[in-house]
Amino acid sequence: MATNLALDPKLLDLVLELSGEPTKKAAVTLALREFVARREQRQVAELFGKLEWDQTYDYKAERSRQ
Repeated sequence: MATNLALDPKLLDLVLELSGEPTKKAAVTLALREFVARREQRQVAELFGKLEWDQTYDYKAERSRQ
């Protein structure tokens, strides 16, 4: 999908430098993927303390299960 964006050139240069990506498109795509991943991680972190924990669950027994 072709999209025209007015991006801050200094910021884009910094993203290119830090990411090591060869093109602006690759750098922006990487930045967008990382943004999405961090937001998804935040959603998972918000679940801490809200889920019930089964005290009888034995993860070691599950490892040896065949």
